[in-house]
Amino acid sequence: MATPPFNSFQEFSALLARLPSADAGAVAGAEVRNAQLTKPAGALGRLEELAIWYAGWRGTDRPGISAPQVLIFAGNHGVTAQGVSAFPGEVTAQMVMNFEAGGAAINQLSAFAGAELAVTALDLDRPTVDFTTGPAMSEAECVAALGTGWSAVSDQADLLVTGEMGIGNTTSAAALAAALWGGGGQDWVGRGTGVDDAGLTLKADVVDRGLACNAAHLQTPLGALAALGGREMAAMTGAIARARSLSIPVILDGFICCAAASVLARAVPGGLDHCVAGHASAEQAHQRMLSHMGMQPLLELGLRLGEGSGAALAINILGAAVACHSGMATFAEAGVADGG
Repeated sequence: MATPPFNSFQEFSALLARLPSADAGAVAGAEVRNAQLTKPAGALGRLEELAIWYAGWRGTDRPGISAPQVLIFAGNHGVTAQGVSAFPGEVTAQMVMNFEAGGAAINQLSAFAGAELAVTALDLDRPTVDFTTGPAMSEAECVAALGTGWSAVSDQADLLVTGEMGIGNTTSAAALAAALWGGGGQDWVGRGTGVDDAGLTLKADVVDRGLACNAAHLQTPLGALAALGGREMAAMTGAIARARSLSIPVILDGFICCAAASVLARAVPGGLDHCVAGHASAEQAHQRMLSHMGMQPLLELGLRLGEGSGAALAINILGAAVACHSGMATFAEAGVADGG
């Protein structure tokens, strides 16, 4: 496992500024190849764009996907003391056991996509601080969680999905989204695990109280992550950044994953250029967040499970795009007239 090359927010921010971009030569080569494949121009629609994007990050005009990795991070949230979830915090640990036993949806979706799945629980016996009373995490705690995510990414992976488990984390994600993109609790809260209308009103109030309580800590994206996020969210942020350092493309999951990814989008221009949105979840503010991020989801199936499930399902879409791009014959190879 890679040792994180940062020990503070300042060092992590400096690292983000140095992360690589897509290989322009590979993009150009993939565009040339795409124009020569045995199909009318543009006939595969967005699959063509996805394949060229993926080729640019992998540094070859004819890439393949053979080692996708799915990382699930779990953390507990002190804000559950405010009654924001329909389930108790103990469910986080119980679901981690289910992941490890192979019994969750993400296990099935990862196996179907040919992805290696790993689960990391972050201090489940030590929930974050209730952010209505102060910052959820200290800088040191947040940096440690960023490092856990950074170290979990395999340098042999050629595609990454990050997912999460954490009772209370839709409230945390809503607060973080408000801090990063603007607005208040009503703009960003959703039903999460299934709260009723009164629970929705409560969540909005909790978010607003958290924003007010932590106003002094929200001047930077990383400060907002520490003040309002969770350990599992910071770990996803770290993992997505590590993937960029290795030129590994990322498929983003739902509302909570995208809140964690938004930290990178706000921290550095083009911070999510190596990412695509796997799906638009049923969590009501996810589509709004994707709009802020400038992303069009690959799927929209009403999913709201988390766990990386929507992104894991989307591995199959990206895999199909890359298979067509790299496996199809060109007009010259097939001996077919290209109409030109």
